[in-house]
Amino acid sequence: MPKFLVKRWHGMHHSWAFVLMVLLAVALAFYEWKLGVLGLLLASGLGVYSVLAERAFRRDLKTYIGTLSYRVKRAGNEVISELPFGIILYTDDKTIEWHNSFVSHMLERESVVGEPLIELFPTLSQAKDREGTVEVAIGNSVYELMFRFDERLLYIRDITQRWQLAKRYEEEKLALGIVTMDNLEEVTQGMDDQQRSLLLSKVTAEITEWAQKFQLYIKRLTSDRYLLITDQKTLKQLELSRFVILDEVREMTLEQKIPMTLSIGFAAGADSIVELGQWAQSSLDIALGRGGDQAAVKSGQRQSFYGGKSNAVEKRTRVRARVVAHALRDLIRESDTVVIMGHRMPDMDAIGAAVGVMKAAQQFGKEAFIVLEGINPAIQKMIEMLCEDDKFAKRFVSPEQALGILDSSTLVVVVDTHKASMVKEPRLVTEAKKVVVIDHHRRGEEFINNALLVYMEPYASSTCELVTELLQYIHDRVVLDVREATSLLAGITVDTKSFSLRTGSRTFEAASFLRRNGADSTLIQRMLKEDLAEYIKKAEMIRHAEIVYEHIAIAVTEPGQKYSQLLIAQSADTLLNMTDVLASFVIGERTDGLIGVSARSLGHMNVQIVMERMGGGGHLTNAAAQLEGTVAEVAQRLKQVLLEIDKEEGLFE
Repeated sequence: MPKFLVKRWHGMHHSWAFVLMVLLAVALAFYEWKLGVLGLLLASGLGVYSVLAERAFRRDLKTYIGTLSYRVKRAGNEVISELPFGIILYTDDKTIEWHNSFVSHMLERESVVGEPLIELFPTLSQAKDREGTVEVAIGNSVYELMFRFDERLLYIRDITQRWQLAKRYEEEKLALGIVTMDNLEEVTQGMDDQQRSLLLSKVTAEITEWAQKFQLYIKRLTSDRYLLITDQKTLKQLELSRFVILDEVREMTLEQKIPMTLSIGFAAGADSIVELGQWAQSSLDIALGRGGDQAAVKSGQRQSFYGGKSNAVEKRTRVRARVVAHALRDLIRESDTVVIMGHRMPDMDAIGAAVGVMKAAQQFGKEAFIVLEGINPAIQKMIEMLCEDDKFAKRFVSPEQALGILDSSTLVVVVDTHKASMVKEPRLVTEAKKVVVIDHHRRGEEFINNALLVYMEPYASSTCELVTELLQYIHDRVVLDVREATSLLAGITVDTKSFSLRTGSRTFEAASFLRRNGADSTLIQRMLKEDLAEYIKKAEMIRHAEIVYEHIAIAVTEPGQKYSQLLIAQSADTLLNMTDVLASFVIGERTDGLIGVSARSLGHMNVQIVMERMGGGGHLTNAAAQLEGTVAEVAQRLKQVLLEIDKEEGLFE
């Protein structure tokens, strides 16, 4: 018993009470000795009884405390042993010293004392020695490991039920999708109502059957558009199937002059229904912007693409070109200055398109400048041709000068790219109040989101083709001089490989307009002439080519040798001319130290998907990427990506 309790209940006041009784007995003896003696005897008896009772109390208390200590110790051992969570004590070298019975039941072993933690929980080899939690799966259960490194202590908690609830919660979250027939007008052009209705019913039946197979709620919005509602679990199943409906509809309508293709936009993981709907529409826009015949899925921060095996169908209406031209005209009129910028390491398509936009601005009396820093071999002869005329020479400015020109009334036009990271000066895009994007590449995940006007047509052969069409509608009396028309035609010529690839009727119409305005094809031929030394370098690059998957040529340059991006691209084009080669990849170190990869195909393989997995992008038949590392590492990465795609969906259409 604590001392303060002993003093409180068994202290000096008992003694004083006994003394008081003796004194009272003595006082009583003065009056009556017999009563005094009796009082003394009673006091003495009471004192003896108190002493004996005190001793008995202390003896019983000691026995009780001893029993209680034993019970508490025993209960503590049983509690630790039977706790609903595991406890492991381990040594400095992470060998188990002791564990409770929870660990034995969890591992279905009587004892694991003396065994390394890493052998029992292999995932710990990837965890760093810091306080925190790690989740591990053992059998059908999931456990949470909580470390206390200072005490060399590990707690284990069974979170299977919580994990299953969390998984179920995630799987049952809403997912929205939009399906559209992206080339309905082109496919049904020339059909009568009966044929059109029959085709629509066949495609609708196929889509409905697919929706029922995957338990999707489907609602027809218009004749060519459907709303899909499902959960994230089903969306994952759709992704695993790689949206087989794309191939089924295309193959079902192969007898048509142009096969019907679908574009699908799906979204999941948004914070609100409104945001989810916006994501679904944005995904559909991206799928259409990449040429259609594919599915784009945005799940949280992840953006994935499936399909895209066919080339974009050329649009046969000029309505959109006219609408965009009028919108661009209004933006130019409202601006004091126009700054035009292409991508880093610009090619003839970027420079030619920039010259065309500059001409549009000058038609309305506006100052226009083209951002250019450094001249690469791909555009050297074109820049020399333009700079022979002072009115062009003074229009090229550096990124720093362009930033000095930029103000609230400046219009920034980005040509031949839609990615802010690809332009020479990203600050021009982020700081400008008015931005326009004109591009012919398939839309990627990254995009210039603050653009007021976006004109992206992946069916087009080049950005110069798009700009040429805009010039025809932006002003009633557009007259190009020889250098302007030649620059635009040179851009089309380079991107179409002299009108042999990605060439549609609109391409020839644009070329015809440029020829009527004085474009000099002889001058273009001189600009495209190859240097003998460069030709020898290209032959050396091609000499290292190997054939994989029977129809894919991969050329890897020797380490330490540096080549221009133009030469790497030309080598890929040349390889594509070889017999039985359907796709070509050339990997070489560029002059800026990065490893450049140029990819080309004849349309049987989507090289854009390959390059996107390596951090690049482009078209179905023309794509590229720039990476850090060595040529050998990039070549190994390319082969790994090809292997992954071959296993997932096959490399060729």
